[in-house]
Amino acid sequence: MSRFTTSDGTEIYYKDWGTGPIVTFSHGWPLTADAWEAQMFFLASNGFRVIAHDRRGHGRSSQPWDGNDMDHYADDLAELFEHLDVKDAVMVGHSTGGGEVARYIGRHGTSRVKKAVLMGAVPPIMVQSPNNPGGIPLEVFDGFRTAYLADRAQFFLDVASGPFFNFNRPGAKVSEGLIRSWWTQGMMSGHKNAYDCIKAFSETDFTEDLKKFDVPTLIIHGDDDQIVPIAGSALLSSKLVPDATLKIYPGGSHSLGDTAKDELNQDLLEFVRS
Repeated sequence: MSRFTTSDGTEIYYKDWGTGPIVTFSHGWPLTADAWEAQMFFLASNGFRVIAHDRRGHGRSSQPWDGNDMDHYADDLAELFEHLDVKDAVMVGHSTGGGEVARYIGRHGTSRVKKAVLMGAVPPIMVQSPNNPGGIPLEVFDGFRTAYLADRAQFFLDVASGPFFNFNRPGAKVSEGLIRSWWTQGMMSGHKNAYDCIKAFSETDFTEDLKKFDVPTLIIHGDDDQIVPIAGSALLSSKLVPDATLKIYPGGSHSLGDTAKDELNQDLLEFVRS
């Protein structure tokens, strides 16, 4: 298994498959690089080199007590790019990973980046505030933290079996395998790391990061995303990122990489080839 150690001593696990132009993937909370395997396999099979890491505190990476915030996540990614000498990458981020991509570009620029994709991503900011009156009230995220500390295994199961994949919608075709995969990945995360990450994904303001995008950017979102509602995310981000392309999946869930896998794979392939 491939790992490298960051400058602050955090060990980061990553996957590096295939050969060709580079596409990188940043996963959502509280998952791992495994969440992107369908897209990675598809793109690697179509002539691309695909790279995905387990964010610090998640999956097979180490679990530092401190540094569970977007600045550290972005800096870890920058060090991984330097370690692998990544150039002209298409960066793809889902949910929290979309925030990671945005903060990376905001802090480190696009000298190693050719294009970007934000899918079901948390920017510009999730939490409600005077500057973001349409956001989600802080009390909702406090409820996440309370449920997490009370019984995180059950909390993860409730998220996976319900709103994450839209399995709670009438007529949904429920996959027990996807539920188990999500739960397993979540339980691999560090207890404090995943707890801290709730604040990181919900309260970080990416507005200024998005304004710094200067590469072609595709923003993809399901209009029935129950985790990151489209009105407070993609519809706003698409106005902040210069010349962004917005694609909305009608009825789409938060986890388009699973519930709209074939369509997403083709959209990614078309974008990275363009």
